[in-house]
Amino acid sequence: MTTLTLTPGAVSLTDLERIFREDCAVRLDASCRPAIKEAHARIAAAAAGDAAVYGVNTGFGKLASVKIAAEDTATLQRNLILSHCCGVGPAIPRAHARLMMALKLLSLGRGASGVRLEVIDLLEAMLAKGVTPVIPAQGSVGASGDLAPLSHMAAVMMGEAEAEFGGEVMTGGAALAAAGLTPIELGPKEGLALINGTQFSTAFGLAGLFGAWAGAQSALVTSALTTDAIMGSTAPLQPEIHSLRGHRGQIEAGVAMRALLEGSVIRESHREGDTRVQDPYCIRCQPQVVGAAMDVLRQAATTLEIEANAATDNPLVLVGADLIVSGGNFHAEPVGFAADMIALAIAEIGAIAQRRIALIVDPVLSHDLPPFLTPNPGLNSGYMIAEVTTAALMSENKHLANPCVTDSTPTSANQEDHVSMAAHGARRLGQMITNLERILGVELLCATQGVEFRDPLPTSLPLQQVMAKLRAAVPPLGDDRYAAPDIEAASALITSGEIAKCSGVNMPELSA
Repeated sequence: MTTLTLTPGAVSLTDLERIFREDCAVRLDASCRPAIKEAHARIAAAAAGDAAVYGVNTGFGKLASVKIAAEDTATLQRNLILSHCCGVGPAIPRAHARLMMALKLLSLGRGASGVRLEVIDLLEAMLAKGVTPVIPAQGSVGASGDLAPLSHMAAVMMGEAEAEFGGEVMTGGAALAAAGLTPIELGPKEGLALINGTQFSTAFGLAGLFGAWAGAQSALVTSALTTDAIMGSTAPLQPEIHSLRGHRGQIEAGVAMRALLEGSVIRESHREGDTRVQDPYCIRCQPQVVGAAMDVLRQAATTLEIEANAATDNPLVLVGADLIVSGGNFHAEPVGFAADMIALAIAEIGAIAQRRIALIVDPVLSHDLPPFLTPNPGLNSGYMIAEVTTAALMSENKHLANPCVTDSTPTSANQEDHVSMAAHGARRLGQMITNLERILGVELLCATQGVEFRDPLPTSLPLQQVMAKLRAAVPPLGDDRYAAPDIEAASALITSGEIAKCSGVNMPELSA
């Protein structure tokens, strides 16, 4: 297993995506350890003192005014974790849980949380040896931290709850023992440090970001293929059009689409004498729409990269100022806004793709392609209902794209009276990405079939490579057949990123 060494406060999106997509271990750079030790020393001193310090020797939330005796601080932290293990619903995917753990490491590594190095060491060892807490998907409102899901993680560190190890689910204690690890008894503030924070929401936000960006790249490919299938114009891809507007995403989308269509004989065949003056917006405005979505995704990426590197628990140990201060960094409002932005981008990429599918199956609009792309329409329905399926998926994504961050509700006896709803705002992105991938999978099927009807005129070399990749998995559609496996196979090529990769064209990158 590869080990990534990360410096808290300076971790890139590239590193975070690698943690998400690869089964790698994570270790904090040794340079952060002195600050962690110093912050812990301040917490230890506060725990031994008489002054009330929230979360160290007091109750939590509405019970913050209750002073806890020094001999009860360990019990206080244990009770905190167990009482907060209130997550419900299915377990989140393993990749998301591991990313959440890595994000918690990065937050603790900033040296403002006051935990012992032993806490850091155990989290690192769990990632390295494959002990993954079972985290229920539901229960966080994204304020005062992702309390319920992070509590299920922390409980495993104590030997409680459930974890997956070696492909089997068992108790946390059994999983640690099987990996040769020992449960930890949490000291002052350590339970609170583990469960305060936005790491669940941020993990799902990042996963949504990575999936949405991959979808945007694939959409550039499928849109170029559809453009050639309906014998659309490449004039709207003229670089001066996009540079005159100046938006980075639009410019980059135009560059990619021009490269994808370069050398198409289909395109050259209708440059002269084409009676159509302009293509519909779903063809003509693809750089403007998907380019704008790419710009929105980059804005969300900036927020999530900052959040991934942030100290987000409470209270925070400000060593330089010699203070332990209660604040609100656990409030996931930035993550909630980012998740809503990503949702809008996913919905719009899918919406314009669906209109292209509707265009290509319609003989009135597809420039002489057969109805529903079947060689024998009437007896066969071709891609008629595949288009209907994409309409259903598009509509579902429109509903899911409604903002979550505005849906606050007071909790915890009105102590936590404004919450972000970032957790389910970020979690809903997974379903939206799956819907988008299936929309694009259907467009890939339809556009490839459409280009094949233009034979003997070939499309460009990059798009020929895309078509060959699809045809290795899905044969051309002649007479009607059981359609669902074709859609799943094409969608899998979108999900894997193979369609964008096999084109050979440099795709826009998420990072600057």
